[in-house]
Amino acid sequence: MVEKMKSVLIFGIGGFVGRYVAKEFHENGYNIYGSDIACSLSLPDWIDFQAADLLNIDAVSELIAKTKPDIIINLAAISSVWVSWNMPQTTMQVNVIGALNILEAIRTLDIGIKVLFIGSSEEFQAVDRPIDEQVPLNANNPYGISKMAQAKFCDTYRSKYGMKIYYVRPFNHTGVGQSESFVLPSFCKQVAQIEMSGKPGIIKVGNLSVARDFCDVRDVTRAYRMIVESDKCANTYNVGSGTAYPLIDLLTFIVSLSTKSIDIQVDPERFRPAENQIIQCDNRYIKRELGWEPRIDLYDTLRDMYAYYCRAT
Repeated sequence: MVEKMKSVLIFGIGGFVGRYVAKEFHENGYNIYGSDIACSLSLPDWIDFQAADLLNIDAVSELIAKTKPDIIINLAAISSVWVSWNMPQTTMQVNVIGALNILEAIRTLDIGIKVLFIGSSEEFQAVDRPIDEQVPLNANNPYGISKMAQAKFCDTYRSKYGMKIYYVRPFNHTGVGQSESFVLPSFCKQVAQIEMSGKPGIIKVGNLSVARDFCDVRDVTRAYRMIVESDKCANTYNVGSGTAYPLIDLLTFIVSLSTKSIDIQVDPERFRPAENQIIQCDNRYIKRELGWEPRIDLYDTLRDMYAYYCRAT
């Protein structure tokens, strides 16, 4: 008897991470169902796209019942801290109610689907050491608070209903295709535009005194697959590089890729209302339990992003 190919349903397929997750699972032998509120014409033909509004519980239930996936991954979210400050109500609606609609749909259908929810390093309280899984949760922004609420619902549904709910807390990840509302794409795009203009220019930046843990998105999506393929759904893993990169160092490197003279201008409007000085992942737990570790050098990722914006300009 030929074994049935496993399938994964990805909510938020049209976002930055969605396509990378789809590629990771596709290359590892899965059928891919993708869903978002609207169709993206640029999706590859091996993705079976099904439109659905995550805030419509009936649409979510119908989609899950129709596709009957082995795994669900929820990437549909307001994922920017800066955006969450400007849209706190929408952030809670999408990140919490959307997650609850998936949980309720699976519970009601009573089918043994594995589901992976994506948390964030922004859930943790600020500490002056690398953040492991034991650091208390105490978010200081709407995005982090919404993810804390999502995590609590995941714990509750897992314990009360015995559902196969996986949870992961990634630190910052980046790559080609990420929105310019995030810091590294913003740096790369601005510098590339100056380079392609053929003239000196000015780059506007926010707070450069902070340090952040960054991974290539492809390393992070590989971690997602390894986590949801494992047997222990109650384990929550931090996923990060283990290195806190000072933003000023990353900006200096990106500027060095250009041949043009570039002035750096600090823009107070780009500062967040609350900012942790250093956020660094302690990734020893996932290394020990699953054998995952990052493979792609961040500076190679930045070169790729800069080259992408040079071609696009």
